[in-house]
Amino acid sequence: MTDWRIADVWEAIARKTPDRPALVQGDRVVSWGGFDARADALAARLVAAGVSPDAKVAAYLFNGPEYLEVYFAAFKAGLAPINTNYRYGGEELVYLFDNADAEVVVFHAGFTDTLEAIRPRLSKVKLWIAVAEAGHRAPAWAEDYETVVSTPAAGRPVRAPWGRSGDNLLLLYTGGTTGMPKGVMWRQDDLFNVLGSGGQAARGVEPISSVQEAADRLDPHGPRPPMTLVCCPLMHGTGQFSAFITLNQGGAVATLPSRGFSAIELWNEVERLRVDGVVIVGLAFSTPMLEALEAEPGRWDLSSVLSISSSGSMWSQENKRGLLSHCANATIFDSFGSSEAVGLGASTSTPGAEAATAAFMLGPTCAVFTEDGRRVAPGSSERGLVAVSGFLPMGYYKDPEKSARTFLTFEGIRWSVPGDWAEVNADGSLKLLGRGSQCINTGGEKVFPEEVEEALKTHIHVRDAVVVGVPDSRFGERICAVVEPDGEAELELADLSAHVRSRLAAYKAPRELVVVDSIGRAPNGKVDYKASRARALKALGLEG
Repeated sequence: MTDWRIADVWEAIARKTPDRPALVQGDRVVSWGGFDARADALAARLVAAGVSPDAKVAAYLFNGPEYLEVYFAAFKAGLAPINTNYRYGGEELVYLFDNADAEVVVFHAGFTDTLEAIRPRLSKVKLWIAVAEAGHRAPAWAEDYETVVSTPAAGRPVRAPWGRSGDNLLLLYTGGTTGMPKGVMWRQDDLFNVLGSGGQAARGVEPISSVQEAADRLDPHGPRPPMTLVCCPLMHGTGQFSAFITLNQGGAVATLPSRGFSAIELWNEVERLRVDGVVIVGLAFSTPMLEALEAEPGRWDLSSVLSISSSGSMWSQENKRGLLSHCANATIFDSFGSSEAVGLGASTSTPGAEAATAAFMLGPTCAVFTEDGRRVAPGSSERGLVAVSGFLPMGYYKDPEKSARTFLTFEGIRWSVPGDWAEVNADGSLKLLGRGSQCINTGGEKVFPEEVEEALKTHIHVRDAVVVGVPDSRFGERICAVVEPDGEAELELADLSAHVRSRLAAYKAPRELVVVDSIGRAPNGKVDYKASRARALKALGLEG
């Protein structure tokens, strides 16, 4: 099948197993039948609002069933859902909604004041729908979400006059660490294929070949499909795409009851729901998770956990080993990729065989190229840019220049090249170096911050670390380590520098140290390098 439409697959699953859970958050459970009906009702309202074909539908929401219901509704109506960072301020929201040409905004009512101030500037938006929450009702200028999704659609399944197509888009806005966010344009057909055609063969789930097969694989009276706890935000690619993979298999997506992350709550939910898979983003999640387990070993029954998945942020071998010592049946899947380049590399860890930090094997459609388009040979020690081919995004929405810089042609094939530098070891594994945009030039030597960060994070008393360049009159820049300690010992620059030199070339060792209470990673595990550098300059008295 070459024209995958995600709504077709989910509707087939809903018909086959209507009573099984699809969405779970605390005491709230939405069955597959309810998921389908509520999304139909919302889709009907979107079409009735007079939106354009392939109109953009913004989900300005925290994690919860509503998030995925909005996406299902957009897929049903042949519209393009877009994610919205709920940490954005007014000006960032104006930029995002205007850049995306959003015609519908579905939002948690707690954001009403923020939206009220900017709404007059968003003339393209035809429909506002508010999800009421404690202390916040839908404003007069917005429709109430629950009223909309509880009103049965006249004809089901809902289809807009323009129908559905594998060409219908999903826009995934990614901010990275610099610049304004850009909308990565994924065709539904490409996205469904890149997520494994309804499964992931590497994890023992074979791809499906038809919509009917998605339903045929399910037995309403047989073993329960996967229950995946998505702990990271659905507004980011890791959480969103992991949720899609689970739903494509007829499973259930659970999200944490609270909006603030709590490792104790996470493990409580794992035990209560008998969760199969846990989705996180690196150390920002895994460190408190391990600390909770170490503080109360044996408190939780974690025998149901078969996988812990992470993407978007590297994390340490020591941390993986610690988690696996408590989750004896689990495999850790660590994926290296980005919003515009899914599946650049992967590492798998099992008890007793934990993958080394940043030890990723190239994916089957991946390679490393020099800037002039030569393929880097394994074991050559040559540096290059990691690239992935196959099913790729169309580009960045309304940004042909950035699209041309990222989507390149090598060897007559189109590749996505997001900017990650690496070497290819003799065994085919990657030695990740980091993004070229963050490269530090010290005395003519190029140093990739992430390489030094990973060395720092192997120190027994380092909880997290970021590396930035600060001005140096002799070398141009010198390396500064911004470090979050574990609180067990006082960190010293000499000790940390020696630790790095024992693993990397001496010129990569930090010459400055700034100790902080928290690195302050975003919910997607990423670091704002510009803010981290400003923080270091202030601490070192180098501002201005």
